[in-house]
Amino acid sequence: MTHIRAYLTFNGNCREAMTFYQQCLGGDLNLQTIKDSPMAEQLPDTMRDCILHSTLTNGNFILMGSDMVGADGLQKGNAISLLIDCNTEEELREYYNSLSVNGTATHPIENTFWGALFGGLTDQYGHHWLLHFQQSK
Repeated sequence: MTHIRAYLTFNGNCREAMTFYQQCLGGDLNLQTIKDSPMAEQLPDTMRDCILHSTLTNGNFILMGSDMVGADGLQKGNAISLLIDCNTEEELREYYNSLSVNGTATHPIENTFWGALFGGLTDQYGHHWLLHFQQSK
């Protein structure tokens, strides 16, 4: 089966952000630095501690990230959100509360007309999250 995974790009704070996401969402975090890769000799020493690739895995949930920004630099926008389809109301509220620390709650948790509990936020790293729990099937 083919999967679509979220891959976040950071500007030097990937380790900090992915560690924060691990604290919020749980799971196993794997970080690969540039200094531990074959690319180390090709890049400036100032980038050696930057993250080349990271993966946070918790069951079927996989979030990836990197500090490797293109020549134009990091450009954040509102075209992409990360949606967590939660298994319980408690899980939704826990993720919402932890991810919104030092961020902005953009859509308070509320019951929707389609029978779900839903909320949205922008975290302290500028990434948009949507949290959804389908209450009625």
